[in-house]
Amino acid sequence: MEKKPLRQQIRSVLRWTGWVLLVQFLLINISTAFYADKLTRFYTNLPEGYSNSSGNIFTKSWKLFTGPRYPRSYIQESPVFAYDTVRLQTKKGLTIDAWYAPADSTAKGTVILFHGIGVNKMTLIDEANEFRYLGYNILLVDFRGHGNSEGNRTTIGYREAEEVKLAFDYIQQKGEQRIFIYGSSMGAVSVARAVYLYEMKVSGLILEMPFYSLQTYLKARAAQIGFPAQPFAFFTSFWIGLEKGFNGYKHKTTRYAAAIKSPVLLNWGTQDQYINEKEIRAIYETIPCREKRLIVYEGAGHESLLRKDPENWRTSRESCRKNPGQ
Repeated sequence: MEKKPLRQQIRSVLRWTGWVLLVQFLLINISTAFYADKLTRFYTNLPEGYSNSSGNIFTKSWKLFTGPRYPRSYIQESPVFAYDTVRLQTKKGLTIDAWYAPADSTAKGTVILFHGIGVNKMTLIDEANEFRYLGYNILLVDFRGHGNSEGNRTTIGYREAEEVKLAFDYIQQKGEQRIFIYGSSMGAVSVARAVYLYEMKVSGLILEMPFYSLQTYLKARAAQIGFPAQPFAFFTSFWIGLEKGFNGYKHKTTRYAAAIKSPVLLNWGTQDQYINEKEIRAIYETIPCREKRLIVYEGAGHESLLRKDPENWRTSRESCRKNPGQ
């Protein structure tokens, strides 16, 4: 058999290499498009005992390729204090559920609380109790797709800024002059974005564990499911943005934090699996307000910092109020 010329052999190898790379590129995009949809959707009809890691080798492989399914979070506990149910409505017609509870005595102001992704306002009852003990009215809010609010989708803090503004407007319409906002994880990102978008004038912010950007958050999520950080985070950020109608690469807390003009307490734990120290300090440095403080919780992960270290949580809040800018 006549041997092909060297140049022809090289062309053949390059052609096949190109096809292999093209197929890999398509498979990566198909897989991350599936993941983008699954990461932003909550399921209400998962079968009892459903597990993302269960099934035979083919089922497991398919789940790995298309992404895990996450159940919707439901309210399983109510506050012991008396409260009124408040219902707000987004521009798209989604009903947002909230609990409003006045202070037992003359209120010092109102604190609005926002939870993280995949949970609901029930998880912030302890924090709400703390603020009520200090003499504040409180408003606990379920984001869209969470708890008792309508919808089954999340934009991981992007469109949830609308809920922050709705809650702020509701409290402002009550005649409240001193409005404070607390946000945890995705809630903190949503709060920062709302301040950036709507130029809300608040008396103070407490932001706990906000992620640096959508892409860094997805890098951390990749580690949780055993995927390489890149290209998973890069492509999934693209597909989330495309599917939800925004630029996923511009969804950055540092971008939003640059617009904050009110006093800020920023909290973070050293064992946080989603945000590292470099990222949280970058967010802190971006905040232009002099009245700001970063509190580091040794040994704490991405969890309730109040329950992890109640003494530090209480004293840091008070020291920030008395010594702003340190």
